[in-house]
Amino acid sequence: MMVFRRLSPPFKIGPVRAAALGLALSAACWSSQAQTSSALLAADPAAPASTAAPLVLPPTGLAKSEERPADVARAREIWQRANERVAEFPRGHIDLLRWEARNPGEAPPAPTGTSAKTAPLDLAQALRLSLRQRPDLFTHAGMNALEMAAVQVACARHVRDVQRAWIDAVSARQSWRQMNELWDATRTGSELGRRMVVAGNWSQARLMREQLNEASAWQMSVKAQGEALAALERLAQLLGVWEADAVSQLGERLPASLPAVPARATPGAGLTEATLEAAVLRADPRLALQRVEAQRELGAVGADRRQVWAAAADAALAAIPDPTTMATPPHIGNLALLRDHPLERAVSAEAQLLRAAGERRSMARQAWAHLQARHAGAVHAQTVVGQLQTALEQETLLRYNGMLQSSWELLASARERMQSLDAASQARRDYWRAQADWQALLSGAEYAGPDTPSNAGAGAANAQAGH
Repeated sequence: MMVFRRLSPPFKIGPVRAAALGLALSAACWSSQAQTSSALLAADPAAPASTAAPLVLPPTGLAKSEERPADVARAREIWQRANERVAEFPRGHIDLLRWEARNPGEAPPAPTGTSAKTAPLDLAQALRLSLRQRPDLFTHAGMNALEMAAVQVACARHVRDVQRAWIDAVSARQSWRQMNELWDATRTGSELGRRMVVAGNWSQARLMREQLNEASAWQMSVKAQGEALAALERLAQLLGVWEADAVSQLGERLPASLPAVPARATPGAGLTEATLEAAVLRADPRLALQRVEAQRELGAVGADRRQVWAAAADAALAAIPDPTTMATPPHIGNLALLRDHPLERAVSAEAQLLRAAGERRSMARQAWAHLQARHAGAVHAQTVVGQLQTALEQETLLRYNGMLQSSWELLASARERMQSLDAASQARRDYWRAQADWQALLSGAEYAGPDTPSNAGAGAANAQAGH
């Protein structure tokens, strides 16, 4: 609102000139606001836009056949030169290939963790940034109880959405890194197979199997990259970040991984399994208002009148010839009963309250069971499957160093471990999403329902494990 200072004498202006001056000042104020408003800049097609970082995909490689040496002398020369190079490295073929891969620098840039120069964007900061873009989720003086309840429920939904988006963005970037590592391991196997074909030790068929492994891992890496970018864009929308370079910086500020899963799944401070349903009922402000209304409507009619309605409803239901077909709805023909409007309002309010309360109690049981199941899955993936896979890889490495296993078994073990790590991170993601759903339910929002278990690692698990 513009505030005009009164001009002291002898400076006097007429009404027309005052109106023109007011319009000029308003235009100047609007122009100043337009220059500083991020929303106006974002919506202006003529506003200069930052350039998004180019999409860098991992190199696809070449699935071409390798020519075998033409004679025995040439094959022996290639074989001796290859073995001399391998002998320079402690772990033979694998160390040699890793050293060569680092020199040309052709590996794709994997998403990094939190930059050392910027503080990580934790969940609390993300929520505060998102609420700045939602003035409709602020309560204010003068609101009635119904308006306050609506804002509370809408705010709980928004908080849940931001929590899910933050969890997805962190988890997707971690999965991208793991899929890049998996692709790097399969590329090592493919390159080793190519050299063995050149040296005359392998057939083209075995090389093609390794190249298929590499191609499958490349597809999973590209898919993980796309999912990470989509999750980041979703989070940026909720936070009001619209510039391309700002979105990239937002990704760099995300933590490298999600918080660790707690040792036990707990419903919350002061809550037990016996009090879960009561807590969920109290959390819904609309249900409390609905209960007060139902009490008022039921108090206006006597129990005998409600009994008459119940008897009429039972008779209408019994008159249906085949309830499974439900060709026609139940019918009540008592006009005197139907014209009892206080009774009609009481019956309707009671039925609506019963449905709402039943739904909230069912949501409480579902959400708590879902949270416990996701917690058990995350703990099992981390403490049982992950530890077994790590121990197996270490045992395979010892046997490889003792020349009891081949390079292919070592590479296959490394790929399996990376798949296990990705499955564990996805299980952790599912737990924190279930936790966000549970907290939203305790804040008055509805239960969104269990998500389909994450299958981001399913493709990796189905990939060929090598030879």
